[in-house]
Amino acid sequence: MAEKLQAIRGMNDILPTDSHRWQWLESTVISVVQQYGYQQIRTPLLEQTDLFCRSIGEVTDIVEKEMYTFADREKRSLSLRPEGTASVVRAGNQHGLFHNQIQRLWYVGPMFRHERPQRGRLRQFHQIGVEAFGIAEADIDAELILLTARLWQALGIRSVKLELNTLGSSKARAAYRQVLIDYFAEHPDQLDEDSKRRLGSNPLRILDSKNPDMQALIADAPQLPDHIDPESREHFAQLCERLDDAGVEYTLNPRLVRGLDYYSRTVFEWTTDKLGAQGAVCAGGRYDALVEQLGGKPVPAIGFAMGIERLLELLIEDDVEIAEPGADIYIVVVGDAARRQGQKIAEKLRSDGRWKVILNADERSFKAQLKRADKSGAAFAVILGESEVENGSALLKPLRTAAEQLEVAQNALGTVITESLVGA
Repeated sequence: MAEKLQAIRGMNDILPTDSHRWQWLESTVISVVQQYGYQQIRTPLLEQTDLFCRSIGEVTDIVEKEMYTFADREKRSLSLRPEGTASVVRAGNQHGLFHNQIQRLWYVGPMFRHERPQRGRLRQFHQIGVEAFGIAEADIDAELILLTARLWQALGIRSVKLELNTLGSSKARAAYRQVLIDYFAEHPDQLDEDSKRRLGSNPLRILDSKNPDMQALIADAPQLPDHIDPESREHFAQLCERLDDAGVEYTLNPRLVRGLDYYSRTVFEWTTDKLGAQGAVCAGGRYDALVEQLGGKPVPAIGFAMGIERLLELLIEDDVEIAEPGADIYIVVVGDAARRQGQKIAEKLRSDGRWKVILNADERSFKAQLKRADKSGAAFAVILGESEVENGSALLKPLRTAAEQLEVAQNALGTVITESLVGA
């Protein structure tokens, strides 16, 4: 007997018992982003590795440790995408979407990182991302945050809180970077190996360290807000003003720096305390230099991404009920003539566009078919036997109420079902 094959660790199957939850979440999110005028963009799973080295930063855990990278037959280095923004910017530059234009875009799909699988964080995970290009003012920062706040309302998620910070301009961030290097260099014995490695290349990432032995050192580090340029400070003040006007609650977190190199000015996270130590469920910010960094002309930009697996976990924690969709009508057919006629009736009912119809497709007994009809969740069973085929009728059996079974003309089934549902 051949060995049973298994899915790759951290790359999970989404079974029919769960897929309806994914579909409901995705359709709810898509409905909200479309209310704000955002359009979908779809990018490939595979990109040149250099795209992520130039955007995310070579001295990051994602590029150094987590990307799935390989050489193809032409000896090109390719990587499965670990996040969505770099691909969106690459596509926008390649197809001329950005210059002198405003683009509001969203995407959904799988991403890949070779990290330790844990609750809500897998090696193949799925993200929904929203990106806006061509608007420099704080109004678009506020719009994206208001969009996320509306998402939580639509999804029924209550246990999230908003954290905000500003990283300042690229120039101010570079000056702060040197201040951090000088500070941490005075305490080499307190740095772990990751922090020593990042000291000369990306010292802001040290502030993001979760090592408990370094928290006191990090707490005493120079504060980013003390080094913000006046323009960025004004931009951030306008954003906070817009959020205050909209009644959105937030907390200022000067240690919020985000894990990717391309962020500048506004950064934000929606966090929860219901999913363990990794509390972020939605994160984003501005990346005004990224389009130019990847070969385009300078274009202001901002966006966010949220992990679908983590949102699904949070829906469970917040007791959000997602009804499993079932059929509306299950057609029970006994005999060859009934099976042939049942197919015609099923297609006619489906043509109405209102009904989800299952036609029994094998030769199970009448009793077994009725059990299937009940298990399907259908509101009605339509029963056809030889006598019904001969006289052009069908038996309509309600499955979710105590109403009586009716004999109905086949061409009147849709009308009678509609009237029965309205009456219920």
